[in-house]
Amino acid sequence: MIKSIRKKSILVGLFLSKFDKKGIASLGLQSFTEAFNVLGLAIGAKPASIKNYRDEFDPYFPNNRKGWHKREFREYCQTIYKEYSNLDFLTFQKLIKSFTIDNYDIEEIIAQTDESENLNAVAKRLLTGNAAEKYFINNYNSISNFDGFNLKQTTNLACGFDFKLSNDNDFYCVEVKGISKSSGNILFTEKEYKMAEIYNDKYCLFVVKNFVEKPYHEFFFNPLSSNLIFKRTETQITQINYNTSL
Repeated sequence: MIKSIRKKSILVGLFLSKFDKKGIASLGLQSFTEAFNVLGLAIGAKPASIKNYRDEFDPYFPNNRKGWHKREFREYCQTIYKEYSNLDFLTFQKLIKSFTIDNYDIEEIIAQTDESENLNAVAKRLLTGNAAEKYFINNYNSISNFDGFNLKQTTNLACGFDFKLSNDNDFYCVEVKGISKSSGNILFTEKEYKMAEIYNDKYCLFVVKNFVEKPYHEFFFNPLSSNLIFKRTETQITQINYNTSL
């Protein structure tokens, strides 16, 4: 397992340099700027660092960028290059997903059982969601309501919100969403909607926007009573079960 943020950053830069636009598309992303922002946030690195590592590797791969052809190849980048530059596309792609998307191996198995799921779209949804959550962790204390509150991540508990913030006397439930541009659609599951109904002012929708340029956020306490308009949609699902006798 790769734990070092610097090593992760170098590997992402190497992947983007070697596979260029094909690498971006395989993650469901639209541009290098979006890739720098989303992947940087996902691993806890600055977007500029991802770009710099991509530029450092560019002279060693056939692409239209000149990169840092006059700069001395740093030793730790050489080490990563020698170890990983010969990886084929699918192997390298899975390596990048393994440390930029939480539990991606499980999510990929689930996606492969659903013919309606496109793996690139799954990658984008999970990457953007993960990046938005990391953004929230880095920025939640800038919101006065959360000053002095302890943070607990609840994403994997399927409880209708991603974070619980609490102190000795109070709490908030926070659902984090991410959208690529400065505007777009937000989907609430039935459970998220019901939690927002129950907790009212204690429920906060935190939206991270504009990964394609420079991320920023907007938040709504009691979102169902805000200026947002939620439209109910229903999807009919046929569930198939198999049983056996022992």
